[in-house]
Amino acid sequence: MDVLIKKKKWTTQRIVSLAMGALVVLLVGASYFSTSGKAKLNVDTNKITISPVTKGNFQEFIPLDGIVLPIKTIYLDATEGGTVQKILVEDGAQLKQGTPIVQLANTDLQLEMMNRETAVFDLINNMNTTRNLMQQNRISQLNQLADIDYNLRDAQRLYDMNKKLYEEKVVPKQEYLQAKYKYDYQVQKRQLTLRTLKQDSLNMHQQLAQMKESVERMQNNLALMRKKMDDLLVKAPVDGQITSLNAEIGESKTRGQRLGQIDVLDGFKVRANIDEHYISRVFTGQKATFSFAGKDYDLNVKKVFTQVTNGQFQVDMEFVNEVPKGIRRGQSLQLRLALSDQTQAVLVPRGGFYQKTGGNWIFKIDESGNKAYRTEIRLGRQNPEYFEVVSGLNPGDKVVTSSYENYEDMGELVINEEKE
Repeated sequence: MDVLIKKKKWTTQRIVSLAMGALVVLLVGASYFSTSGKAKLNVDTNKITISPVTKGNFQEFIPLDGIVLPIKTIYLDATEGGTVQKILVEDGAQLKQGTPIVQLANTDLQLEMMNRETAVFDLINNMNTTRNLMQQNRISQLNQLADIDYNLRDAQRLYDMNKKLYEEKVVPKQEYLQAKYKYDYQVQKRQLTLRTLKQDSLNMHQQLAQMKESVERMQNNLALMRKKMDDLLVKAPVDGQITSLNAEIGESKTRGQRLGQIDVLDGFKVRANIDEHYISRVFTGQKATFSFAGKDYDLNVKKVFTQVTNGQFQVDMEFVNEVPKGIRRGQSLQLRLALSDQTQAVLVPRGGFYQKTGGNWIFKIDESGNKAYRTEIRLGRQNPEYFEVVSGLNPGDKVVTSSYENYEDMGELVINEEKE
């Protein structure tokens, strides 16, 4: 008789299969939690930086290195080319306006000067000769006019007499007409002579005026040439200190070549280089501050040089109200250039966390102080000291601001006290 054998519910094979499945589920779960940022990591307090979130005054600014320069610098360039003949001062000397600095020599310029002087003298001599000839010609014409007037009076006397005698039938008509013709001839001759004298006078004045204008023009050119000759002696244009004097005896200098500069020491300014990233945010009138000898001073941006060189542009700043005593040309200053006004904001100190999070999240310490949780945040403006917190944190919170190099994928940090 067959016996019904009851099938076992928990066989070894089934148990092994279930165990394998559970293990797979555990592995998948562990993988999920590790990749979803929920993993934990133990850290020591001495390896992280915990900073408080505060509320206070916030201002965007950028740190700059400024160089103290004279308030005004005038460059000395060779107005005319030439060979350095004499150096009359030493580099760094204090000069008064008009003090000779360098004497240049230019033989071509000297020769041209002599030629122009000769041309002016020749033109003046020609003008004087022409004036004399014209005056002589006018005197001759006046003499002719005097003769004509004499002959005219004599012809008129004879004409008047013959006319009266002719009317009285004393002289024949032919004699009368002959006297009349002579008189008319002298009248016409006098008129023609007067017209010629007037025309010659106009021509003489016009020609002399043209020659005088030519002389004046050549004299003006000669004056410019003398000015060029004077420019061969380079003089100080203002009171100041000469620096960067670049000239050696016998050296040839071309027109426009830099010889040195004059620093006006009546005051100072500060010049700074700024990264081109800020070129659209820097304007004249912006304020900067710096500390010197334990005291804070203010500066204003006076001029912005928009030309970018090696990724930077320059600005000139002027002192506001007071110039620090003891400041010197070439001195370096650490500046803070304000890009915005001061406002109230929630602040978190800058730190290495930003490099890994981009300011999108941060580890926030819980109330116990033993754990830090990954928290979504949004940051706004920044300066070299703080980030402005737009959302995600409140004043009084504490956060980890040090580098997240080894735990940027963690969701929770377990903070252990440092063991001695």
